[in-house]
Amino acid sequence: MRRIAISVAASTMTLSLAGCGVLNATGDGASASPSKGDDVTVGLLLPEKTNTRYDRFDYPIIKSQVADLTKKHGKVEYANADADASRQAEQLQKMIDDKVDVILLDAVDSHAIADAVKKAKDAGIPVIAYDRLAEGPIDAYVSFDNELVGEVQGRTLLEALGSNADTSNKIVMMNGSPTDPNAKQFKEGALSELNGKVTIAASYDTTDWKPENAEANMAKAIAQIGKNNIAGVYSANDDMAGGVIKALKAAGVTTLPPITGQDASLEGVQRVVAGEQYMSVYKAYPDEAQAAAQMAVARIQGKDIQFDALTQDKVDSPTTKSIPAKLIQPTALTKGNIKATVIADGIYTVGDICTAKYKIACAAIGLK
Repeated sequence: MRRIAISVAASTMTLSLAGCGVLNATGDGASASPSKGDDVTVGLLLPEKTNTRYDRFDYPIIKSQVADLTKKHGKVEYANADADASRQAEQLQKMIDDKVDVILLDAVDSHAIADAVKKAKDAGIPVIAYDRLAEGPIDAYVSFDNELVGEVQGRTLLEALGSNADTSNKIVMMNGSPTDPNAKQFKEGALSELNGKVTIAASYDTTDWKPENAEANMAKAIAQIGKNNIAGVYSANDDMAGGVIKALKAAGVTTLPPITGQDASLEGVQRVVAGEQYMSVYKAYPDEAQAAAQMAVARIQGKDIQFDALTQDKVDSPTTKSIPAKLIQPTALTKGNIKATVIADGIYTVGDICTAKYKIACAAIGLK
């Protein structure tokens, strides 16, 4: 389902026609007959609370962007399913009943939500898949290039192993939830880098992305492989990396192998600073959230030129082909580029990262 990602910078997301590449247009899309004015209601359904990014970044950014795009007349109706697929279906049904204008959906279970997506479509409410590609009649999709995320993780793990990396190196793969289509793509991307270069000695699909499940899986891997025989760990995100590290420390491992992550959570970044976690994947949440809000408002206001310009990629789900999409590029975050990524983008301050526990480690890499 992978396609080539476009490279529209965040600063150009307002999209003039010249930037859109729409050659025969005569307006900026605002002149199109809108199906709705500025009094739009965007339904936002986010999947879980374990990963703090959803409440800390995604929701506030989308809410602010919708307000900016609608002269403060638009609003966001928000619900978080807390990793419960049935609850999310109920939340989506409530938004249908409340007659929201458009729904941004980050699915707990991409397959299970398909019937609810169809109900929204039947009610005339467009559904835009956000971050995870849901099944059903989705109108559009905005996320990161998920296979590339996995490739970045796998490639950086190999770099951490050094020039002597070979099939004698045993790797544990701690993949994400089997109900999340992104997890499959992360794994495929990572395997494209790791296969044939190292040995995958154990691999787990981690229920609900929960760190305690990752910790239990890692304990099994240690018992199977031996605590001193694990050269590295592919962890699909930061929260699970935390569980992996707990299991390794509980087994008496004092020198941790390189461990990957994703999401650039505050705890993950601090572990990178401290040398406990080798890397994370930084995904510019402001870019993704702003694009989602812009797509939602353009879609419901009938601004087809802006909508088409924002969705120049195409993706396929198991139920729907050629879904208009925007795929955003990820970045490997290591000790060397913390200042240029999460600090430069205003995600965290040095003070957020360099608490008393991490001041010495921060100073060692020039964060002060």
